[in-house]
Amino acid sequence: MKHRAVKRRNITIGIGATAGVAAVGGIALSAQAASGTSDESASSPSGSLVFDKDAYTELTTTVTDTAGTEHAVTYHFWKAVTYCAEPVDETYQSLNVSVPVKIDGKAVDATGAPILLANSIGGYMPSSVANATGIGAGGMGGGTGGGAPGGAPSASASASPSAPGANDNTNATGGALASNQLLALAAGYVVVEPGARGRTLKSSGGEYYGTAPAAIVDLKAAVRYIRFNKGRIPGNVERIVSAGTSAGGALSALLGASGDSRLYDKLLQEIGAADASDAIFATGAWCPITDLEHADGAYEWNWGTNALSTGKQVDQTVSKALQGQFAEYQAQLRLRGLNGFGALTARTYDEYLVEQYLQPSATRYLAALSAAARETYLAKNTFITWSGGRATFTWADFLTHVGARKKTTPAFDAFDLSAGENNLFGAGTTESRHFTAYGARNDTTGLSSKRVASDIPEKLNLMNPMYHLQRKNPGRSQHWWIRLGTNDTDTSHVVSANLAAAANGLGDDVNHLYYWDQGHGANTDPGDFITWIAKVTGHKM
Repeated sequence: MKHRAVKRRNITIGIGATAGVAAVGGIALSAQAASGTSDESASSPSGSLVFDKDAYTELTTTVTDTAGTEHAVTYHFWKAVTYCAEPVDETYQSLNVSVPVKIDGKAVDATGAPILLANSIGGYMPSSVANATGIGAGGMGGGTGGGAPGGAPSASASASPSAPGANDNTNATGGALASNQLLALAAGYVVVEPGARGRTLKSSGGEYYGTAPAAIVDLKAAVRYIRFNKGRIPGNVERIVSAGTSAGGALSALLGASGDSRLYDKLLQEIGAADASDAIFATGAWCPITDLEHADGAYEWNWGTNALSTGKQVDQTVSKALQGQFAEYQAQLRLRGLNGFGALTARTYDEYLVEQYLQPSATRYLAALSAAARETYLAKNTFITWSGGRATFTWADFLTHVGARKKTTPAFDAFDLSAGENNLFGAGTTESRHFTAYGARNDTTGLSSKRVASDIPEKLNLMNPMYHLQRKNPGRSQHWWIRLGTNDTDTSHVVSANLAAAANGLGDDVNHLYYWDQGHGANTDPGDFITWIAKVTGHKM
């Protein structure tokens, strides 16, 4: 049955100081988007993997670009379509589809358009689109989980303030992805927003059913559903581009790196994923929280000398031990920097970050300011030398400029099991577990065993994009858009830089830069991302 109730909502798109303006299809596309509201839509029946082409609501959205010009976008909206045949929890294992049909009064045919797969996962928490009223309105699930069909465990507790890591300051709603989604729609792209299970979901029997690797399995199932429905879901299924921020950025990178990996086959079969490819064409990852088994060492290498916001230094014995672990890991990777830099090691990485990312980031920022504003900024930040239109400074001065680190040590595998990542690797009725040998060995909770559980190594491989890139996975995405704020102390700068170097070393197309003076979840150039999608996919309006 067709649903054609026309709803209207206004979306105002603004611009940050560091954003540039790009144009796709005649629309200015450098923006941050504010959410709007609409009303009801339809959902496909549970248990069917055939997309119902007629079960949509027609919505109209007004998008105001950065020049102040309004653009009317009419689109068809499919809500909460279950993407696997045997879902554990349909509240999370469903997706929304938005397809533009008219832009500024002109009919749009999205049949061959790129498909933006935009997740709103943050903190590895559950994400649901079930209550969305239009594009860009999905987000992290809260309260209780959805009803679990088919004899699966019914959900009781979901994301709650008492969950490990639930009250941290990471951008749990997926950063500025709403602007990506809206701008993609206005450019004529198809937008798919998948939900996914997350680490805090717990059945009535007390079992955790959204811990690793549930989220990546769900996102792969969503991709398979899209590909299985080629010709029914509008858009080019060979041009799927993922996007995500924070943990969502990590999962976006993992989705890109692990395309068609056989490691996930059994897990996908268990939830009734479609018999189709789960490879994607391009990856967008903002401030990815990933490479978790090495994240503690990378964090201490980056922020070990920075004090906490209280002014207190972290345990330097622990910090130095973790830095040593990072040095060993980084040497094993045998990565080389972009632009002919050479080997990336613990000894050279500070120089590499300054030359490849930080100084160019500051230069772009300062060059975009007026002469007066630039003079004022430089007067307040005397560590920067501005000469010949270029900013230069040292790594030590940069660390001082950023100031307080966000996390104590270890940042991810906490000795007391209090980190969200400990919960991510929980299993059965055990809420949180250690996932590194160092964390387990130094456990302070009184565990009888000082070793990681036997299933942890496999789960780490399933959750780490570096694992797949190091093995040159042939099904990987070969186009990478990676972004990070220079003031982001939620993770280490080397995490995204390693991703970029690994992909670049395989000959992939890598577009990676840092946003100057921006923190976690920043997205100051969404219009450039939309333009990049058109470029790499070869799409023309």
